[in-house]
Amino acid sequence: MLVAGASLSLLAPIAAQASDVVNLEEMNSYARSTKKNSSRIDSNTFTNKASEDIAILETKERNFEAFEAGAFSSTTSMDGKAVFWIGGIDGISDVDDDEDQSLADEPSDALQTGYTYTMNLNTSFSGDDNLYVRLKAGDNGGAWSSKPAGYHIETKDTDDAFRVDKIWYSFPVGDNFTGFFGPRIENYYMYVTPSIYKPGALKAFKLGGNSNFGASTDVGFGFKYEIDNGFAIATNVVDKNADSNNGGFFQDDSVSKWDTQFAYTKDRYHLSLTISDAQNWTSQIYNATALGEDTASDSMGYAYRAYWMPEETGTAVPEISLGYDTKSWSDAAVGEVDHADSWMIGLTWKDLFQPDDRIGFALTQPLRATNLAGGGNTFEVTPLMYELYYSWKVNDSMSITPAIFGGDDVFQQEDNIFGSVVTTTFKF
Repeated sequence: MLVAGASLSLLAPIAAQASDVVNLEEMNSYARSTKKNSSRIDSNTFTNKASEDIAILETKERNFEAFEAGAFSSTTSMDGKAVFWIGGIDGISDVDDDEDQSLADEPSDALQTGYTYTMNLNTSFSGDDNLYVRLKAGDNGGAWSSKPAGYHIETKDTDDAFRVDKIWYSFPVGDNFTGFFGPRIENYYMYVTPSIYKPGALKAFKLGGNSNFGASTDVGFGFKYEIDNGFAIATNVVDKNADSNNGGFFQDDSVSKWDTQFAYTKDRYHLSLTISDAQNWTSQIYNATALGEDTASDSMGYAYRAYWMPEETGTAVPEISLGYDTKSWSDAAVGEVDHADSWMIGLTWKDLFQPDDRIGFALTQPLRATNLAGGGNTFEVTPLMYELYYSWKVNDSMSITPAIFGGDDVFQQEDNIFGSVVTTTFKF
């Protein structure tokens, strides 16, 4: 049965409790009143005791002041968000049956929920640099982790554990260079932004089609060079094995991706080419078919991106984001896939019915095999996925985004899906 829709039944904020100030003098008085003392009281008793209590109180107050002054740097800012979603995907159990039996016995149209809670900490030490730390927790139904058919844009299943999700340091070098390094960073955080389409449901539509870029949050570094006329070059590397016992940067067993981006960006449009040289890398399955992601590991990818914005929002003319990717594998054996491609188009209408609302519509062909090493027919499907959503702000801190999405042959032949989801985001 196709999913008719998902509804958000209840949104209730959790009441915060204010903490009371501890009265140290009352605590000391209570301790003195309950302490048994058989010594004789004389004229010095109260004077000496009062002096001791005042000294203790002053020491504790100084300790509290020191803690409060040093607990949080004045150059550190914090923001965050909580995201809840509920929905279902008809046909998802068949898609997951191809790669994972975990959902095979579940009803294909069952409603499932998910959530994430994120805190972003930014600290500057010179006024121009930035230490970024992201803490995140989340949990979700298995349908929302299915790639590419159901992977929600906010999915982060940590089994409710709140942990460091990203951490890196960026700093200026002169007027035009920015350097990056950190133990948990991804390539695309060191790019010039390649796409302005914001997905409303699926991560497959991120970055203008999330196939060539992939994702790996691990040890990485890079730099970005930007000049005033709009031209920019960014180059960076991330290695999944750099912090492992048997790995290391630039080793034979490195699981790494070296990206170099050439970009030209003006106020209303952008053009870029990102070249990805990957070693032992198979992380392109956010937007890929079974053959597109089940390939040899050493590859060279080319990601072409463009976007354009109209002069004014609130009209029938949308923002347009385009993406086209190709990928070739150098170590493919005869009969294995040695070439694949994908494309994506995203349209966004802003401020159409009320300020800060957004309508989004996108189509993508997930990364699909187009050629086998040594020649021969790939027997590959021609997949297609789409999403349509409307997002509006309830107030400055809360937005609601209902969406529908679907596709044909999204992972293998006859892997057809249709889904709907309602996502609520709280920002603070």
